Amino acid sequence: MVVLAALSAPTLSLAQTRGNAQADQTYEDSGQRGLPANGLYASETGERFIFDGRGIRPLFRFERREETWVLRSTPAPRGDVIYRNDAGAQILRVTPDGGLTLYTSRAPNGSPASRVGQGPALELPTLGPIRLFTLMNQRGSLVSQALGRLIVINLSGEESEALMVDALIVTTEAVIRMSRTPTFRESISGLRSITLVEGTRSSATFSRGDLRIVVDPRQGQAGRPSSSSIIRAVAPRE
Repeated sequence: MVVLAALSAPTLSLAQTRGNAQADQTYEDSGQRGLPANGLYASETGERFIFDGRGIRPLFRFERREETWVLRSTPAPRGDVIYRNDAGAQILRVTPDGGLTLYTSRAPNGSPASRVGQGPALELPTLGPIRLFTLMNQRGSLVSQALGRLIVINLSGEESEALMVDALIVTTEAVIRMSRTPTFRESISGLRSITLVEGTRSSATFSRGDLRIVVDPRQGQAGRPSSSSIIRAVAPRE
């Protein structure tokens, strides 16, 4: 079991990490299921990303970003398939003949993309307890510096250290992004702590200065909220 609080000196007791649900599945070539081929892609706007369809759900990551998106497919007109993140935002659109379009803030109407090479498998990171504690302090310091005040990070879990590490990185990166954006800076002004725990359903809630992230280890990378869901929890849309 892991029970950690950043900026303190806890006694660590770490159970053997159980493999995430996704890693326990038999991987197969994504082309056999009608998905885009696994690999590195580049859009016409110059954005590069990795697509990995070998697990339970397809995974997506921008080449120079740390967050992996778990995508969900929905049918579209003319036989197209739209892939969205957990917040419902459209990320990719694939046509029956294999044409692929990327949707981003830079290209909200879509930018054609094509495969340019091989890409790595988008697996969860693994750390030992000492490196995890070091990472927590590093991420806590980055968030505290970004907000100009002390932010305490609390983490407690026993099922999947790897998923906790992933959730920690995604959550703190989302907070740092909000601190740099005038639109969200006021919403994050009351943040005092970040708490990450395991549960039966992933969620993100913000109450009384604490941003609480619940992860579900049974779901692998799909078992933690994305940065979009975290931002919506802190600054809900009207």
